[in-house]
Amino acid sequence: MKTSEQLLSLVEQALNGIEYPNVPQGLYEPISYTLQGGGKRIRPVLALMCYNAFCEDVEKVLPAALGIEIYHNHTLLHDDLMDHAEVRRSRPTVHVKWDANTAILSGDTMLIMACRFMQQTDAVRKGEMMDLFIRTMDEICQGQQYDMNFENRSDVTETEYIEMIRLKTSVLLGCAAKMGALCANASASDAQALYDFAMNVGLAFQLRDDYLDVYGDPAVFGKAIGGDIRCGKKTFLLIRALSKMDAEGQAELLKTLHDTDLDPEVKVSTVRATYDRLSIQQECREAIDAFYNKARVHLEQTSLNAEAKDYLWQFAQTLLNRQK
Repeated sequence: MKTSEQLLSLVEQALNGIEYPNVPQGLYEPISYTLQGGGKRIRPVLALMCYNAFCEDVEKVLPAALGIEIYHNHTLLHDDLMDHAEVRRSRPTVHVKWDANTAILSGDTMLIMACRFMQQTDAVRKGEMMDLFIRTMDEICQGQQYDMNFENRSDVTETEYIEMIRLKTSVLLGCAAKMGALCANASASDAQALYDFAMNVGLAFQLRDDYLDVYGDPAVFGKAIGGDIRCGKKTFLLIRALSKMDAEGQAELLKTLHDTDLDPEVKVSTVRATYDRLSIQQECREAIDAFYNKARVHLEQTSLNAEAKDYLWQFAQTLLNRQK
């Protein structure tokens, strides 16, 4: 089986090799700019690994893997516009470098490209793969809508938050894993077990992101700590903290979060001190571990041999142990 590094190189070469029409330049240049902007490429690599766990000729699933990565970047273009984000991967976002209309239209074109790559995949079960892809895209839109709805609510529950990140983030990891399995013509039970494995990894991955934003090392994390606190974003840590406080404590914490006159560093340290007092750091770690344990259970339910299971689990471990 190929290493994740070898598969990442394969993905990067394929993305770099995409040929774009010469005109209109204003449509395709932002797409090239986005896809050349780096990123972890977790989803396409996972699709390739899940295929490679069954079959050797990984190039067969490459079009589907590219489709997933292009679709992921499509969502980032639109997310950045909706969130008014100015920087993505240390570079100006598309709507800043060009304009909002360009971000919408180039993003839409990336969605079309993603579907085209998916259709180019040579697989017996292409119909199932397309159904999975369409369902996943629908679920991600639902997750994004929930995320926007939560911005105006102070009563978001932990269950609602977990469902939102499942839809917005985790289902695409599940899709990538199952896509690789379907392309390899794996059994229905193996394909579903790998979907559930990756989805739980995705939930742990997002909670890890919430955790690192508060407790990460700034030198390693690559950006200032406390970004979510500074903008008052709903996270697992905030929702868990609010659930453990009385009405007076909740009001005080929310007032601190929404105080635009408060020095950002003071805001971050105050909220983090509240989390520490309520043992939120440890509880978030436990929640992350719980999702990884569920992921391991689903991986063990597959018919893969021990080497293939370890191959996939090591990749999941790198996500769990990441510091940025």
